[in-house]
Amino acid sequence: MNPVRTRSLQPILLLLAVLLLGFFLGSAHGALDAQVSPALSADEQQLFDAFWQVWNHIRDDFVSPDGNLPDASMLVDGAIRGMTNALGDEHSGYLDPQQYPVMQEDWAGTVDGIGAVVERDDDSGQQRIAWVLPGTPAEAAGLAAGDVFLQVDGVDVREASQLELAALVRGPVGTDVHLVMGRGDDRLGFTITRARIEIPNVESRRLEGTGIGYIQLQHFNANARQQLEEGLETLNADSLSGLVLDLRNNPGGLLDSAIAIASAFIEDGPLLIEQSGEDERVHGANGSFLGLTLPMAVLVNEQSASASELVAGALQDRGRAIIIGEPTFGKGTMQNLFALDNGGGLQLTIARWLTPEGHWIHDSGIVPDIHVDQPGQDEDLPLQAAIKHLQALVVDQAA
Repeated sequence: MNPVRTRSLQPILLLLAVLLLGFFLGSAHGALDAQVSPALSADEQQLFDAFWQVWNHIRDDFVSPDGNLPDASMLVDGAIRGMTNALGDEHSGYLDPQQYPVMQEDWAGTVDGIGAVVERDDDSGQQRIAWVLPGTPAEAAGLAAGDVFLQVDGVDVREASQLELAALVRGPVGTDVHLVMGRGDDRLGFTITRARIEIPNVESRRLEGTGIGYIQLQHFNANARQQLEEGLETLNADSLSGLVLDLRNNPGGLLDSAIAIASAFIEDGPLLIEQSGEDERVHGANGSFLGLTLPMAVLVNEQSASASELVAGALQDRGRAIIIGEPTFGKGTMQNLFALDNGGGLQLTIARWLTPEGHWIHDSGIVPDIHVDQPGQDEDLPLQAAIKHLQALVVDQAA
């Protein structure tokens, strides 16, 4: 059983987006259609006899303090959660019918929400605003960094998870959501009209005085490759002397997106190895190489996970880039999201993946070629190390 990580999750986009909680790596495998009831062995049937006994006793004999009968959908949800929790896998779990659409939209790259980035306060356990995206309904309404979510449409959310909060705040474009926020000692009410918002994903700029380009990728959604190409075009990549790809704090995303990003810089050959039981499949570059041969450095830290590690591992093993920063999170498994008949979804680990050289990075992570810690926020030491490394390469080539 994999140990459960205690690191805090990355801030999520309350657009409202939950940024692949638990650092999920979506697989390319398609979700299955509605399942038929399986044929059970005699032993399995006997196990289910006890389940149905409990179900019948609850339905027939349980007395609620409020006098209400237990809701059948609540019991089914609880049973499914219990079954997935019994797997002991932090990356497998049940998404109820409110949470499942949130995850699906995150992978699409656009969401219907208010436009604030949310994080968990480690001291109180409550969800608060990390920052507000410019030009969004949240900004227009006056929400501010540090505001704590207390109620959403009358529902107390002080103990809600990020995914539960996301499911409540998001909704159809043009509809209103009523929030009660804590700001210091004050309780403030807001009525905000939801809008369609594209998840900000790529930042690109030229590093002043260096001739080196910088691209930061926030996560691997369906739009990531297109946004990467737009960033490179903005930088006029053919004129650069080097490129820094920043994957720090990137929690992962879709397998197809990770392969597309790696393929932009690797012309052909293996990118990763997928293992499921005795089956093994090599995923190679998809033929969308951009023709860039300039020196590259990839920045990573302990919050770079899943698809980020896949890309960093491929670029490292194939000798395409130098990896700089801190050892990564260490998630070497792949998940698939299966649609369920009740409108919910099942996130399930279906394989493990290895780097092109056959390294399984689970728990250990990608080890940087140049280890640089980032003790504070005053100076970006890993970025400075990347600039120094790339500039040295240019000098060597010139000599």
